[in-house]
Amino acid sequence: MSIQVFGIQVSRGVAIGRAVLVASSRVDVAHYYIAAADVPQEIERLRLARNAVADELEVLKVDMPPEAPHELAALLDVHLMLLHDETVIAATKNWVRERHYNAEWALSAQLEVLARQFDEMEDPYLRERKADVEQVVERMLRELTQIAPGAPTAPPAAPGPSASVDGGAGPNRAAGLASAAAPAPARRGAAVATPAAARDFAGEDPLVLVAADVAPADMLQFKRSVFTGFVTDVGGRTSHTAIVARSMDIPAVVGAREASRLIRQDDWVVIDGDAGVVVVNPPPIVLEEYRFRQRQSELERARLGRLRNTPAVTLDGQAVELLANIELPGDADAALAAGAMGVGLFRTEFLFMNRDGALPDEDEQYEAYREAVQAMRGLPVTIRTVDVGADKPLERVGAAEARHDHGLNPALGLRAIRWSLAEPGMFRQQLRAMLRAAAHGPVQVLVPMVAHFSEIHAIHEAILRARQQLSDAGKAQGAVTVGAMIEVPAAAVVISRFLRHFDFVSIGTNDLIQYTLAIDRADEAVSHLYDPWHPAVLALLQQVIAAAATAGKPVSVCGEMAGDPAFTELLLSFGLRSFSMHPSCVAEVKQRVLRTDTRQLAELQRTALDADAPEAETRAVRGRLRL
Repeated sequence: MSIQVFGIQVSRGVAIGRAVLVASSRVDVAHYYIAAADVPQEIERLRLARNAVADELEVLKVDMPPEAPHELAALLDVHLMLLHDETVIAATKNWVRERHYNAEWALSAQLEVLARQFDEMEDPYLRERKADVEQVVERMLRELTQIAPGAPTAPPAAPGPSASVDGGAGPNRAAGLASAAAPAPARRGAAVATPAAARDFAGEDPLVLVAADVAPADMLQFKRSVFTGFVTDVGGRTSHTAIVARSMDIPAVVGAREASRLIRQDDWVVIDGDAGVVVVNPPPIVLEEYRFRQRQSELERARLGRLRNTPAVTLDGQAVELLANIELPGDADAALAAGAMGVGLFRTEFLFMNRDGALPDEDEQYEAYREAVQAMRGLPVTIRTVDVGADKPLERVGAAEARHDHGLNPALGLRAIRWSLAEPGMFRQQLRAMLRAAAHGPVQVLVPMVAHFSEIHAIHEAILRARQQLSDAGKAQGAVTVGAMIEVPAAAVVISRFLRHFDFVSIGTNDLIQYTLAIDRADEAVSHLYDPWHPAVLALLQQVIAAAATAGKPVSVCGEMAGDPAFTELLLSFGLRSFSMHPSCVAEVKQRVLRTDTRQLAELQRTALDADAPEAETRAVRGRLRL
């Protein structure tokens, strides 16, 4: 049966593939395909992991003190029974044999199938046994990390364009462990990924991720993964998970509420990132429409790609700087490929995540920044100091964090520059790495969430001390310009005074909107109130851009508004001439710039700043001006 799930569109495009359900706690499980020759090795890894866990449980039984509750011994017996249940192991092996999943992926995939079956059981006692299965699988996953895997390979091929999708189930869904034999190649009309088949419908990798939530740090793993789209139950349009999805240019829908419950492992899924709709087991006519849209999207991308080397200049000769936002040094290649004129925002916090509590030292950070600077071949790179807290927490708890470990509102707590100044040793370490990288090319240091003049003085003092430490150590360093992110309304209100202390400013619209409207941008319950068109937001934007122009200081916008073509002409009307965005957005924004005459934008600016409903009224103005 085909169903539709509605959510929030956060990354455009269409993805078609089988659903891979992953619990939030297992998003970081390795997902890769293995070569056919490595199937026996992966199955052997499963056997070794199972035996190791069984031995561990047997030891626990033998060493159990006499006074231990009888129920504990019975629980260990249940876990041992599950380990030796061939219906569980056989189903997991089928994921390896039929789909060429690596052992960890196969095991977690089968766990999601079993967890769903337990959830659907009517007997409360049987439903509670799901926890036992999860504990056993988690033990096996830990053991698998100790057993060397085979080499990852390219995805196995999937059915060609003539394949149909009948809306059938994934691996057998009848309740109970005995019925959990996974992938069933003989399903009528179902398309099954096997090594011998041709590629899937429109050339897309035939797998999409479905999860309750995905942490921003885990999202980075998808840059090298087999997934071509994802759906989450929670999240908002400007949550950091959504931002990373857009930077990867993969279709995504968040805030889909019941998606991970309604979608089953191995279902065929269409992710419509333009409309925020997920179609599960689509009928053939619907599938064909989405295939057509995929082809049209590819043609449009190819057409826009031809603008790569075209200078971004308006019809009246105004040069516009289009920069790229990146998360990791390797993203610099995508920035150059998109035709960006530099990096306007290097989000360094992703270097600090997924490290089991160990922060990168100065040398590691220096190598990362140097790699990005050199990759940009002389173009400027703006490196933001670490912005952690709120929806980007670190595993590590430092001295300052230990005192504020349970803030009631992380977005208003110890985050961004506040955290850096509370950890001065870490802050100077990062600054030294940035100064060293500046010896290899033009670098700008950008500081997030500055709101107080005391912070400004502390920032400059930290930079001076970092410079002196490098000089004392005889290490090469380069000149940098220092800027502030304007994302707190207080900074926007006193922008003229802030500009006296900084070389440039960059407007982070995501947080500026959040703090101006008192909206948690990661909370889908209030996401409908997150409004970049709000008159107060537009007034602050215009005020900051105008003040920077008066002071003769560079100003850019690096938030999501910069990469949204709906705002291009409006920001140009405010006087903005520097936009920083995801590389995937550069071509479309450039197209808008090339078609704009800034001499015609005065009415657009007046309407936006005076209207109660700027979005609707500016749309009417653009229609008259044919912008």
